[in-house]
Amino acid sequence: MTNARPHKVETSAREQGDSIPAQARFAGTDNPRHLRAIHALLRRPMPREQLDREAGCSNGPELVAELRRRGLDVPCTKTPVIDRDGQEVRRGIYHLTEQDRRKVYRWQGSRHRGAGQSGNEA
Repeated sequence: MTNARPHKVETSAREQGDSIPAQARFAGTDNPRHLRAIHALLRRPMPREQLDREAGCSNGPELVAELRRRGLDVPCTKTPVIDRDGQEVRRGIYHLTEQDRRKVYRWQGSRHRGAGQSGNEA
């Protein structure tokens, strides 16, 4: 009962048919859920259930869609696992691409530089 199936399938919002504006930069966010999700995904890839817990939401796919609309790709790797009923299912694991990481780090850097300029300089 072994079928030759791919172990991983990469999907992104573009492949799933979500409409995403072409953005060269991450627009940034001040939404606490977005910030918690970004922080979690910078640490490691994670499935939807874990992303829900880390971000404090109950609809991780919509949260990821919001990040995608802001300029991140956030692909979802589908990995086969066996569920509690012994059935093989494909579990989605969200992660940031290297380009996503560069966008986030660039945005964080510009945000910190802006916060350090309070106008008190001579």
